Amino acid sequence: MGEFFKNYHISDEIIRALTDMNYVNPTEVQLKVIPMALEKKDLVVMSQTGSGKTAAFGIPVCEMVEWVENKPQCLILTPTRELAAQIKEDITNIGRYKRIKATAIYGKQSFAKQKLELKQKTHVVVGTPGRVLDHLEKGTLPVEKLKYLVIDEADEMLNMGFIEQVESIIQKLPAERVTSVFSATMPESIKQLVHTYMRKPVEITIEASGITTDRISHSLIDIKEDEKFSLLKDLTMVENPDSCMIFCRTQERVDDVMEGLDRAGYPCDKLHGGMYQEDRFAVMDDFKRGEFPYLVATDVAARGIDVENINLVVNYDIPVEKESYVHRTGRTGRAGKEGKAVTFVTPYEQKYVEEIERYIGFAIPVVEPPSKEEVENKRTLFAAKINAAPVLKEDKGAKLNQDIMKLYFNGGKKKKLRAVDFVGTIAKLDGVTADDIGIITIEENASFVEILNGKGQAVLQAMKDKTVKGKRLKVHKAK
Repeated sequence: MGEFFKNYHISDEIIRALTDMNYVNPTEVQLKVIPMALEKKDLVVMSQTGSGKTAAFGIPVCEMVEWVENKPQCLILTPTRELAAQIKEDITNIGRYKRIKATAIYGKQSFAKQKLELKQKTHVVVGTPGRVLDHLEKGTLPVEKLKYLVIDEADEMLNMGFIEQVESIIQKLPAERVTSVFSATMPESIKQLVHTYMRKPVEITIEASGITTDRISHSLIDIKEDEKFSLLKDLTMVENPDSCMIFCRTQERVDDVMEGLDRAGYPCDKLHGGMYQEDRFAVMDDFKRGEFPYLVATDVAARGIDVENINLVVNYDIPVEKESYVHRTGRTGRAGKEGKAVTFVTPYEQKYVEEIERYIGFAIPVVEPPSKEEVENKRTLFAAKINAAPVLKEDKGAKLNQDIMKLYFNGGKKKKLRAVDFVGTIAKLDGVTADDIGIITIEENASFVEILNGKGQAVLQAMKDKTVKGKRLKVHKAK
């Protein structure tokens, strides 16, 4: 991948982060979008989720923002909080060695805390429309330096009724900017938006091969409503997946299925919009790490959630929206791995099946439920797996993060300290260069400095006897 990026003069710091994140071959959307984005062209990209589009806009954004500028230069709008948090994490990882500071802002989280964060050096702001608009109206999100706007999952914003808010946001931004819109489908009102607010956008369509991939085997099982749960147990016993997502239509249904699995001894958890945001993030992080193999969820978890190696997706309730089928099943068969998607269909749901099949362009084969013998044969293996200790997965950013130590200094803006003061002092230490310094956060009475490349301990020791801008500061490892 390094070779691909060197052609576009992408800086070494970003190539180094991509190498650490194991990005090898660029995906189709990255090949088509990155060169255009680096030429600062307005883009309209039609592409399915799971096609690598976060990096397609994240890499150019990290490349183009200027580190020295303290005010936000890029705004990324997303429909859900999970996706905002995920994109923030991706941008932070891609821009790690360039010290890019990304901030996520969304509802149900302290406005005051976000306001403070936006006062500090921030290069990229990722947020949901309602909360972004809130900050713009209250003047807590400065836009005078904003050069790049990315609207991600535009069709989902429309489905969730956010499109008017998106328009209000656009109207408050500088006209001199580069705008990119990413969407799986192109409904009329999105076209309208593009037409009104963009300059001669380049249209890029990534063929929706992702849906029909050879890597995902799709199947339907006809079943009565009251027999679904026992079918779920039989199916999971026969498939015995390492990692499995089970999608339901409502929050109540998620609660019921999760409780049923829990009683049956399955290591599992749940995710839906009725849960506190902090709990949602905690569940998602644990699932990504492989703390438990079974996650029962509503569609809130079907978008933008990137978990390595989900082998099985079960549509416990068939999705009512045809697009949702693609987003749910697209959680498996990612990054070149094989996956299975099984959908339960009750006698009255044939119309949904027909709609989905028209949309994806092929008929989904109907299969028989697992036989009693199959289930019996697999029982021992299944029991062994669910009773074993979980094998934890390495997080994508883990390699980046293992060499990083975050230091705390007991002085900040009140003591007139700036990021350059820390860089100046630390970069002069023996065996340390500016390349060893990561993201710096200056708060009113505290500063946090990331030290990279495993040099944290040495810097910590050395800084105990050094002054920053003539001031002696307490320093210790940040919690």
